[in-house]
Amino acid sequence: MAGASVVDHGRLLDVIGYEVELLAEAARAAPPVTAVPTCPGWTLSEVVRHVGSVHRAADHWLTEGQSPRRWQRDPAPGQTVRGYLRESADLLRRTLARRDASDRAATWWDADPTVGFWCRRMAHETTVHRIDAEQAAGLASAEIPPDIALDGIDEVLRLWCGHRLPMLGVSGTRRGSVGVAAGAGRWVADMTPEGTVVRRVTAGGSDDPVDAVVSGEPARVFLWLWGRQGPGAVSVSGDEDAVGQLWALLRLATR
Repeated sequence: MAGASVVDHGRLLDVIGYEVELLAEAARAAPPVTAVPTCPGWTLSEVVRHVGSVHRAADHWLTEGQSPRRWQRDPAPGQTVRGYLRESADLLRRTLARRDASDRAATWWDADPTVGFWCRRMAHETTVHRIDAEQAAGLASAEIPPDIALDGIDEVLRLWCGHRLPMLGVSGTRRGSVGVAAGAGRWVADMTPEGTVVRRVTAGGSDDPVDAVVSGEPARVFLWLWGRQGPGAVSVSGDEDAVGQLWALLRLATR
């Protein structure tokens, strides 16, 4: 599939499992009402509940074959948000483990109508919010492995920027192209008032000129694209306005 992950299905299943535990531990390190600066208006408890809710929604997509209208969005009476999170993740991981990544599944991205879409989406959703929780709790962030970060860069650029923006009817205000480089990964985002197109550049592929390049270690680029790291986390060369436009479009796509 054109949108398929570049990381093995089993590897991403493991990511969901250990990221959930990191998130739960971060939530235990600070009061539930602690504000989360990277998610304005949310508390630490709300971030944990959100991730559990999204896991259950993904499980509904997989088991029912359609977008959920009703699902268990909140912990059961007497259940902690951490318990709800772990229960939700276990439910989702069992569903994912029973099927192959290439099996057909209902998704919201036509380029990847497979089970693998949900495994990948939930792995990166959980990772990003784990970072949110660690930052809110004042903890040093656990490492994001390079292969996972590279897959996350691919997803945020091609799914959120290249697909989600057109779904929202959002486009840039000026023409500009930005290359993104991290490890062995290369991508190009072409932005115009008509829309945004993102392509993965393979080794030996096109050397089309770009207006600017954003580069850095995979984890730093991944978090910068998600708005979880500031400008100093990456290196920028070329047209800073083009990079600023990419940043602004991503904030709209991922909010």
